[in-house]
Amino acid sequence: MYKLLPNTPLKNEPAQCILRLSDNAFIPFDPDNTDYQAFKKDLANGVALQDDTGTAMSAADITTFLQGLK
Repeated sequence: MYKLLPNTPLKNEPAQCILRLSDNAFIPFDPDNTDYQAFKKDLANGVALQDDTGTAMSAADITTFLQGLK
């Protein structure tokens, strides 16, 4: 399971990484990063994603989120 991080407080920009809850690893949004590649595959295969408040996102919201990634 993964969790989105809140916006960067000073710039109000989206965080540049995702939190993997199983080991509290921060995964950067970098297409060359193998954890990032696994994250995208996991989401495409139905693994849960939480928004920055900890609420599970719907499948439609996850699909929209994935479309916005590199």
